[in-house]
Amino acid sequence: MSWFDTHCHLQSFLQEKILDATLSEAKLAGVQKMVTVGTSPKDWTDYQKLSQKYSGTIYFSVGLHPGYVGADWEDQLTSLPTFWTGGEKPVALGEIGLDYFRLPKDKNEKNKIIELQKNAFRTQLSLAKTYDCPVIIHSRSAFQDCIEEIDRSGVDWEKIVFHCFTEGPEEILQLMERGGRASFTGILTFSGTDRLSAALKNQGLNRLMLETDSPYLAPVPHRGKRNGPAKLPIIGNYVSELFGVSVDELSHETFRNSSQFYKLKERK
Repeated sequence: MSWFDTHCHLQSFLQEKILDATLSEAKLAGVQKMVTVGTSPKDWTDYQKLSQKYSGTIYFSVGLHPGYVGADWEDQLTSLPTFWTGGEKPVALGEIGLDYFRLPKDKNEKNKIIELQKNAFRTQLSLAKTYDCPVIIHSRSAFQDCIEEIDRSGVDWEKIVFHCFTEGPEEILQLMERGGRASFTGILTFSGTDRLSAALKNQGLNRLMLETDSPYLAPVPHRGKRNGPAKLPIIGNYVSELFGVSVDELSHETFRNSSQFYKLKERK
């Protein structure tokens, strides 16, 4: 049985010198591949080096997370294109998007931040279109605006995944109608997530991707504790029950879907 953690953040494990132990634990749990997702220039190079060191197990992406977008966002993006010109290349651009969850109450400040985020998002979508690569979307309290920006960008929706999807069945239909998809985290195992489970079922098995988003969002019964790629099978077991299929079938389907989305079979 093989699992693919399509979205995790490994920098803290690296900095605390527990990455090898974390990867060993993941391997024992059947997690064969993972994508460590970039959020700012502070982790991009680390992740490229990890993908080289652990080739075939760790893949990486680069992108400026909306939470790190500031007035200097253009300077932050200066080195991003270089990751496609030399060395181990990213499997995706991301995570990028919009996050309106903790905006200031002052209207002027709020609008200023939203405009900065949108400008950084638009620029990165344009780069993604140029590179013709998969795109990892971060959307928090900004779903419709993200949809509109992607529509406007002309990026192929087949290359879009909304990571850590937390919306409902109506929203996932908007993605599916366009050709996009969602990936799901341990939030599914939390109480009060009936609408999220309905969205999962609406998307179906044939486009399903799973992720830990570690070190965040550990699934029940580990909620509130540090998450890691090794906990992905817990999410998989829960999802297999929702679909009424075997864990083997669920792992096979999600591994295949994830490999195809990130074009790993095409990579040398």
